[in-house]
Amino acid sequence: MQDAFAYCAELVRATDRDRYLATLFAPVEKRGALYALYAFNSEVARVREVARQPLPGEIRLQWWSDVLRGERGGEAGANPVASALLAALERYQVASAKLIDLIDARRFDLYDEPMVTVADLETYARRTSSILFALAAQILSGEGESAAEPAGIAYAIVGLLRALPLHAARHQLYVPMEMLKRYHVPTEDLFAGRTSAGLDAALADLRNLARNHLAASSERMPELPSGAQPAFLPVALVRPSLARLDRSNAFAPPEIAPWHRQWLIWRAARNPARLAA
Repeated sequence: MQDAFAYCAELVRATDRDRYLATLFAPVEKRGALYALYAFNSEVARVREVARQPLPGEIRLQWWSDVLRGERGGEAGANPVASALLAALERYQVASAKLIDLIDARRFDLYDEPMVTVADLETYARRTSSILFALAAQILSGEGESAAEPAGIAYAIVGLLRALPLHAARHQLYVPMEMLKRYHVPTEDLFAGRTSAGLDAALADLRNLARNHLAASSERMPELPSGAQPAFLPVALVRPSLARLDRSNAFAPPEIAPWHRQWLIWRAARNPARLAA
């Protein structure tokens, strides 16, 4: 089993380095469970990249749902992420139904249907990103769900803005249609990578939405038990990321340098007041 947890840690280091670094601030005995949770998230979040077509993507997601329902015993035991995840869920009494809901939300990623409303986007972020913060906090301390919802939405919006060029090239639309219509932005312009004043205004609204959720999470962070804080360390990257996105071309979003990302996480670990500040 230790090999399975080590595999998960390496997978997270390769695919989700921010959470990998944040987990180093968690108690040693709980890091394996966090890496198992984050490795599972990486597996389902990358299904479109791996499967490329909806049908094989659906099959992969259904396999994970079956695993969480206890229907793939032998196969799950042979898969290091699945075996580590199931062990972590059992040890920390995490309800598998929440992860099944996350999988169901990820089915949206397999298709090119547009995100229609802001409420749809918030629901998607809540079911994918917020739930991950909440479950990580549960593993660490048993609490933290109230801060997880807005933190997860803000974090997800930043991730989608950073991935806008990739999504546009694939004709995936996560920017809500109602925002684009408000500023008369044709979806064809977005898919062609054409900037415009209207698109800039729509994306500014989206960044402001992220800031509103970040502010809500900031109000709730002082209520977090100290043990839950490592789960929320990646939130320290949201405000600096939004500041850079404010000054950038939508189709060339700037990246925070790896050393700077590591420093921001370290600073938040030293001073939790900076988590969503």
